[in-house]
Amino acid sequence: MESCSPASALGGAKKKRPLEIPPSSEKPNLGPSPSVMKQDSLEVNKDAANKDIVLSNGSDHHQIAAQTFTFRDLAVVTRNFRPDCLLGGGGFGRVYKGYLNCVNQVVAIKQLDRNGLQGNREFLVEVLMLSLLHHPNLVSLIGYCADGDQRLLVYEYMPLGSLEDHLHDKARLDWNTGMKIAAGAAKGLEYLHDKASPPVIYRDLKCSNILLGEGYHPKLSDFGLAKLGPVGDKTHVSTRVMGTYGYCAPEYAMTGQLTLKSDIYSFGVVLLEIITGRRVIDNTRVVGEQNLVAWARPLFKDRRKFPLMADPALEGQYPSRGLYQALAFAAMCVQEQPSMRPLIGDVVTALTYLASQTYDPEAHGISRMVAPGTPPRTRTRNRSHGSVDQRGSG
Repeated sequence: MESCSPASALGGAKKKRPLEIPPSSEKPNLGPSPSVMKQDSLEVNKDAANKDIVLSNGSDHHQIAAQTFTFRDLAVVTRNFRPDCLLGGGGFGRVYKGYLNCVNQVVAIKQLDRNGLQGNREFLVEVLMLSLLHHPNLVSLIGYCADGDQRLLVYEYMPLGSLEDHLHDKARLDWNTGMKIAAGAAKGLEYLHDKASPPVIYRDLKCSNILLGEGYHPKLSDFGLAKLGPVGDKTHVSTRVMGTYGYCAPEYAMTGQLTLKSDIYSFGVVLLEIITGRRVIDNTRVVGEQNLVAWARPLFKDRRKFPLMADPALEGQYPSRGLYQALAFAAMCVQEQPSMRPLIGDVVTALTYLASQTYDPEAHGISRMVAPGTPPRTRTRNRSHGSVDQRGSG
């Protein structure tokens, strides 16, 4: 939505020294020790709500060096939150597009509904997580506003919208682009599971939370539900069940016991959506086909039926071997028993391989007119960031 012209300079924006990003070989430490680093210990300095968010562990304090803005700052950027700057919204609130002179870039500004689904705790968790975690496949947090009772988050702008936008539109993604997006999302999840210390369970992996930049580069977004994973001898963390129906692992939905394998299940559901073009829950379909995983499970048992699972919009333009391998791996990820699901490192290896096995229509005697630099079967216009339902219930 290009009607939002660059705003005037922000006199009230406070710049802070950027975080030092650890080398890729080092693990970003989310606290002094895994045992004391808990999301419940996040606090806002109530005497100055627009100051640093502080991680309180009972003795030490670790400040979050995210840039802070006043509500007035962001009202200027969005032209007082005008409708022509609105990108979209959901149960969490609304997302607007604006231009920040202080960082010289277009941004997406999420204004949380004070009566919405994302509360103060989720807001604090998201600021903490995205301030400490940095990876090419995680969306970047520019800053936040905690001005009075206003809660806003400022992200980098992702011009191609969400994966959900592209999967369920008339112009679908081609096979190569879908596998590239899946591989990138897996790498972002690998960073959370294997590089962060303690590991981070994303807990909200779904197509609407995978945002797409130029070249369909995927980034995970919306970390309000993220939890620190089990450490030491613990096998899981217990928490109230939250997330989006259809994506939640069955053992988590039934017991509230959350593990890294819960994210693997969600990834398998996303991979199935990419391959089949079906929604995770689609009440317009006949009984027995409304739940994607329930529909797919009996078909997984007969490889001869795998071609029936491919997105009809692909019109057969996919590598047969790649389809079989992708579906077999998706079946592993959505196993009912968590122990049977692969580790995230194996997921990345498999998806990186599948993304490297590109399908060439011309090699199969198929030709089509495609605009230069545009992947086949994808839209040619940019999608907005804001049709993303970052809470999944909007």
